[in-house]
This record gives sequence, structure tokens and C-alpha cells, in this order.
Amino acid sequence: MTNKTALVISAHSADFVWRCGGAIALHQKRGYDVTVVCLSYGERGESAKLWKQEGMTLDKVKTERRKEAENAAAALNAHDIQFFDLGDYPLELDREAKDRLVDVIRKVQPQFMLTHSKYDPYNTDHMYASQVTLEARMIAQAWGHNPGEKVLGAPQVYLFEPHQTEQMGWKPDTFLDISEVWEQKRAAIECMQGQEHLWDYYTNVAQNRGNHFRRNSGGQSGGRAATHAEGFQSIFPRTVDEL
Repeated sequence: MTNKTALVISAHSADFVWRCGGAIALHQKRGYDVTVVCLSYGERGESAKLWKQEGMTLDKVKTERRKEAENAAAALNAHDIQFFDLGDYPLELDREAKDRLVDVIRKVQPQFMLTHSKYDPYNTDHMYASQVTLEARMIAQAWGHNPGEKVLGAPQVYLFEPHQTEQMGWKPDTFLDISEVWEQKRAAIECMQGQEHLWDYYTNVAQNRGNHFRRNSGGQSGGRAATHAEGFQSIFPRTVDEL
């Protein structure tokens, strides 16, 4: 039997931890193989704490960011993590890099994909990653792209939660209970030493989404006793036989 798979496309090497670390750990526990692609290390724009150290260089920052991300992926039991090292601020993909991403998508054949919100004026790398994800998904579905390869089906794309939701036009329609893997996510969060200022922020986000899960899973008093959750916005319609 073919393993169930999922794919996360992260603009920078820490984004997957804050925004969908719970989904990664939970689905690994459910028998999925979850692959994470980090398009960049966030070495220029998301590593201020590292750059404040004496004698810091770009290569040293990249090395530290990679180590943090690998430790976080291990804490989440992620199946695979890949680093494209394309640079950040700005993140840019040429045709070769897009084809490389398409190759990963076709190899993984994900049941679903996770990436950034479509709009983010605070960090255009994020919305660019979202655009590139949809473009690469489209190319991976094209029979004329590398004919003879197995083409991609039609996996759902979920947009994970941005940092300031009010500014992003992001509206969650799916809440995932991550209570049983919260300790794994928190351990992964604490691997990101360069961005310690976000540890408690994203702990609070998970607690608030846990409240939303409880309320939406059965009302204010009758919902499942979820302590932590993650929110996602689906891109494509979902097809169902029952509501």
C-alpha cells in the first residue's frame, strides 16, 4: 500500500514550525510521510538575533538556521526536510528552481499541501511562496511537462496562519486539533533559537485556536476538549457526500 503523503512549502526555514508544526507531527503520527521544503533559510531578513553576534557571516547564519530547522523537523518526526537555499528578502525562483519544486511535488504526490497566505504586506517572501506553490502545483498537473512522468492529481492547498491575520485577508475555514502533539510542537518551536521572541506568541496562537476548535466542534460547552489547534484556509472547493 502506498504511504499517505503531505508537502509543506515554507518560504524561510522557521515558517513551517510556527505555522503548521502541529499538522506535521499529527499527520506523521497518523501514518503520513510529511515532506518539508524550505525555499530559503531566512538568513538575511529573519535572523536578527544571529546578526547581532560578533563576527557573524552569511554562511554562519545559514549554517545555524539549517541546524535549527533540522532539529525542529526531527522534533516533529518529519519524514524529510529539503533546503533549496534560494535566498530571502527577496525570495526569487527562476525557471530552474520552479522545475526543481515541481520535481519534488511529483515525487511526493501529496494528498494535501500547506503553504503561506496569499497576501502579506509585511513579508512579501511569504505571499510569493504562496504564488509559487500554486504555480508549481499547476505545472505538476500538466501532462506536457516532462511527458512520461506520473502527473499530480488535485491535492488541496491549505494556507497556514500568517503573523497578523487582520492585515492579510486570511480567513480560516479549517481548525485542526493538535493537542496530542502540542509538546512536540513546543519542542520544535524551542529549536528556533534565533527567533525566541516568537515562542510564546505562537503558543498563544495555538491556545486561541484551541478555543475556536472547541467552540466550532460542538458549541461553547459541548465541544471536544482541545487545548491547542492550528487554523488553515483552503484554496479549492471540497467535495463531500454528507455535510
